[in-house]
Parts: sequence; structure tokens; C-alpha cells
Amino acid sequence: MTVAVHPLASPWGRFHLYSFLIDAPELAIVDTGIASSPAEGLAPALAALGRRVEDVRWILLTHGHIDHVGGAHALWELTGRQAQIVIHEADASMLRSRRAHVEEYLGARGRYLGDPEGEAKQTAAAAAVISGELEPTVLVRGGEELQLGGGVTVRVHAIPGHTPGSVAYEIVGQGDVFVGDAVQIHGAANGFPGFSDPSAYRASLTRLRDDIRPERLHLGHPYRSAPNQAGAGESHGVVLDREQAHAALQESLDIERRVGAAAHDCLAHGLTETDSAYSPFEPVADALGYSGDPTLEPSPFFTSMHGYRLQQNA
Repeated sequence: MTVAVHPLASPWGRFHLYSFLIDAPELAIVDTGIASSPAEGLAPALAALGRRVEDVRWILLTHGHIDHVGGAHALWELTGRQAQIVIHEADASMLRSRRAHVEEYLGARGRYLGDPEGEAKQTAAAAAVISGELEPTVLVRGGEELQLGGGVTVRVHAIPGHTPGSVAYEIVGQGDVFVGDAVQIHGAANGFPGFSDPSAYRASLTRLRDDIRPERLHLGHPYRSAPNQAGAGESHGVVLDREQAHAALQESLDIERRVGAAAHDCLAHGLTETDSAYSPFEPVADALGYSGDPTLEPSPFFTSMHGYRLQQNA
């Protein structure tokens, strides 16, 4: 049975957050945006497709970041608490606890941002955009198959790197693969790719390219291609065909190789604190010609640099 897939956009300031409907006999939503997304984005979009939010039976979370799990509790409530909530066990704490998002900030990028109000800001953001703390009903590790009725099977692939518990959901037999933020290309608004574990990120991209080989790749955001002369870069759509998907995966690998080379060179010479906003990784920004704002949340520059630092010290 071939099932339709529909991107669902929810407003968030000047951006949109993307979820996806898998229109199987048991309706599934991939990712949930933030607290306001189910009521302001998902429910109206489903109604426009002739579907009811009350009939959603699966909530499939690609990873634990705030803009993907923030609406999970609210969506679960709208389903009459009937939907199964699926997440990788390594990211489950991000669904269970708002404080886990604050701890993630403090343990990585927060070390470099030098914001004395950083913890308070993260605490306030978690309270505002996470609709509720929630216990998942299905914990996955990768390799599981979920039955959505009518012979529709969704296979779970562990693709860590962006986060420890990032997963891809593949509709078996038709090649639709949902990866959330696991394929970064040049990043989104910040123009820099963000990943917590560079080695795992690289291995997951290679697996997606060579083994899973999507017919259609569904992204969590409209990630950017190579920057143009103005430094902005063109945005990809959130649904890529087979050729576009292969190109995006290869480009992501090429970018990580360049970022990794600059990071390793910087780390080999020793980190030096400077007045630069990129400190102590100013040489990396210089080597890559990166001129984006490294303090703009979610601060992928420092997330990735911290990942290389941990890798060096392992």
C-alpha cells in the first residue's frame, strides 16, 4: 500500500516549523513543533486535508530538540491521549523533562557563549515552548518496525550525530525517509551545521547515502546550500527527491570534512581566548570564512566545536 505524505507547516515568529503527516490507516505525525504548533498549525492543516487531529494514532519524534518535541504533549492531548509517542531512548529525557534542555545548553554551547543570563533564558524558553513533560510510550534504539495499519510499515533507523538519539523513519517499500535535523547541509538560519558528535554524524550521513538511499528525503527545516557571495545561500525545500537527497547528503559530508579539518587544526594549536564572538574557536571561523552570528540560538557553531573538542579528548 502506497501512502501519501504531507508536510505540515506551523508558524514560529518569522519562520515555520515542519511536521509531516503519514496518511496511513493509523495516522502518524512526524515531529510536533513547539507548544503552539498542534493548535495553530497541525490541526488546521489536517482539517484542510480532510483529516482530524483526534484520529492521529502515532507521534514519531526524530530527536529531542525543543522545536521538534515541544508540541508533543499538546498533540497527545488533542488525540484524546490515544496516540503512541515514539522516541529514541537516548533523547527520551528531552521529552520527559524541560530541565534536560537547560542541562544540554549548560553542558555544551553555554560554556562558550558567556551569557550570565543564559540558564535563566533557557529555563524560560523551555517553559514557554514545551507544552508539557511527557513519558514516551515506545522507546526505540533502531531496527524496530512500526505497523500503521493496512500493511503500512515504518522502519526506525538510528542515525546519531545531530543528537545522540536522532532517528530516521522510513516508510518501507516506498522510500520516504524522515530525518528531522540529521542532515544539516550548511545549516539553517545560522548558516552553520550543528551536530553534537562529529564522528557519529559523518557515519550516519554515509549510511543514509549508501545504505538507506531515500527516494524522498524529508527534512526538519529548509536547510541551506552553499553560501552565495552575500553569504546567505539558497534554501532547499523540506522534501527532496532522490537526486536532490543524494546531493544534500554528499554536500553535508563535504561540509563536515571542511569544518572538521579547521576544527582539528585549531585544537592542535591549542585554544586561545580572544575578544572575538567565536572565541576560543576564532581560527575555525577565519579558515571557513564563516561570518554568521555564533550566539544566535541554537548556536550550532559552538555545538559543533564542542563536539570536536570532546572527540579530541576522548
